[in-house]
Amino acid sequence: MTAQESISRMIAQDLLTIRAVFFRPNEPFVWASGIKSPVYCDNRLTLTAPKVREDVETALAQTIRREYPAAELLMGTATAGIAHAAIVGHLMGLPMGYVRSGQKDHGRQNQIEGRLEKGQKVVVVEDLISTAGSVLEVIEALRAAGAEVLGIASIFTYGMKKGSDRLAAASVRNVSLTDFDTVAQMAAETGLIAREDLARLLAFRDNPSDESWIGA
Repeated sequence: MTAQESISRMIAQDLLTIRAVFFRPNEPFVWASGIKSPVYCDNRLTLTAPKVREDVETALAQTIRREYPAAELLMGTATAGIAHAAIVGHLMGLPMGYVRSGQKDHGRQNQIEGRLEKGQKVVVVEDLISTAGSVLEVIEALRAAGAEVLGIASIFTYGMKKGSDRLAAASVRNVSLTDFDTVAQMAAETGLIAREDLARLLAFRDNPSDESWIGA
């Protein structure tokens, strides 16, 4: 097992232990986009679990040092990525800021909060990647402001083709601590879900718009 695989399984176990990942293949969740999903991931719960929080932030810092050694600034996504960017920035001795989902309608009308110099090498800190739409809006705002975006460091990715294709089209690299497949496999190993449901979960990941997995 590689070091990255070990980290992936550790973080997956952490998320399952604190019930940051919920599986309901027979009673799907409905995302804001309308997609019906057998799983819901709430990484905000990592902030209220000190041991898990330490694992996550340490792993993010290690990942950024390894994958983006030229990083000069961390930028969190609003709102879920802000706390993680702040903690990891502290661990790494790097400045941090965050990017709003839209410009403020008062004051300086900032969308980017924190000092950003043109040409500065930035890593975006995100809690999870699904279809990648929101994080790409953040990257677009940073690039428009003159940042050199090295890539994304995220806690969890669903590994959806739509998200991967969008990131590739925008020439954006994402490195996640763990992923949907690892979490689902460990949930099956530990009896949190039935092994026969694993195929249904992976069918959802392959094509979320095809709801045939629901009645499978």
